[in-house]
Amino acid sequence: MNARPVTSILFVLLDRFTLISLASAVEPLRMANQLSGQELYRWYTASFDGTPIWASDGVPITPDSSVDAAPSADIIFVCGGTGIQNTVTPELVKWLRAQARYSKRLGGICTGSWVLARAGLLDGFECSVHWEWLAAMQEAFARVTVSPSLFTLDRGRLTSSGGTAPMDMMLHFIGLDHGHELSAAISDMFVYERMRSEQDHQRIPLKHMLGTQQPKLQEIVTLMEANLEEPIDLDHLAEYVQLSRRQLERMFQKYLHCSPSRYYLRLRLIRARQLLKQTPISIVELAVLCGFVSTPHFSKCYREYFGVPPSDERLATHERTVVQKPVINVVRKPMPMSVLEQARSEATFGSFRRLKSSLG
Repeated sequence: MNARPVTSILFVLLDRFTLISLASAVEPLRMANQLSGQELYRWYTASFDGTPIWASDGVPITPDSSVDAAPSADIIFVCGGTGIQNTVTPELVKWLRAQARYSKRLGGICTGSWVLARAGLLDGFECSVHWEWLAAMQEAFARVTVSPSLFTLDRGRLTSSGGTAPMDMMLHFIGLDHGHELSAAISDMFVYERMRSEQDHQRIPLKHMLGTQQPKLQEIVTLMEANLEEPIDLDHLAEYVQLSRRQLERMFQKYLHCSPSRYYLRLRLIRARQLLKQTPISIVELAVLCGFVSTPHFSKCYREYFGVPPSDERLATHERTVVQKPVINVVRKPMPMSVLEQARSEATFGSFRRLKSSLG
């Protein structure tokens, strides 16, 4: 692996940020250093004024510094959580805008993208946010394209939804920086069965997208989800909820911004992708299970939606899941002085780099 400058990352913690999202973002960086046997990434935490801050689960966190006293960073992530609207201050907005003027790469974790949008730093960009805030962001920031994807990398903006989605974003980011083999090895260390991509969407309960005002639409979508192998004719769906076909079309266009047939196709393709990546089911059988009349038709639809044919997707997934046994080299050290020093005591320290060397 060629030596590259260390990438420094600053995590700005806001009041009631989600601890699991922060951990999901930081741990892949730690493991990248450990497996490579060198310091690829360096990270710091900061609250705006440097004082301790509470996570959403009530755990108090003492940051490394205030934002003004923090070391210079290549990337700045805003870590949000609950009550995000009440944590955005004019001082924070001013500071973030200044970082953008310095051409810093900016990111948002969980609800952190709300803060970037509030500062006007996502205008003209696509971003991800936790699904609870999708509708609110779409309503509040007309110049921002809010995506239901788990994470979004759009030029100098890196945003993810909450929970474990930041791990997928960081694994993808590390793969871009240092190769997919390293990110796959990190995934194996975390017993993370599948690295999800930007094409993977959050599982968003429809009631959070529509509220409680569209029970018929929710009922139709539930029927669609339960009948992917044998799709129900749209006329029959409309009749089931006592609507005309035209009313059904208008309802989907108004609330889901697509036709019912397009929405149904998307559900089937997403299900097909899950089966393709997670099971050994043949593509021929998979097409039948997801309601396609023929394998060529399935392959055409899949390629148009995901950008790759299902055969290539299956091959890439198989290559990523080939497990390489790490080289074991236990090193006993005194009390570590840093995160990297601590990693040296792990059996897997440098194993990825040594494996690459042995493979030539």
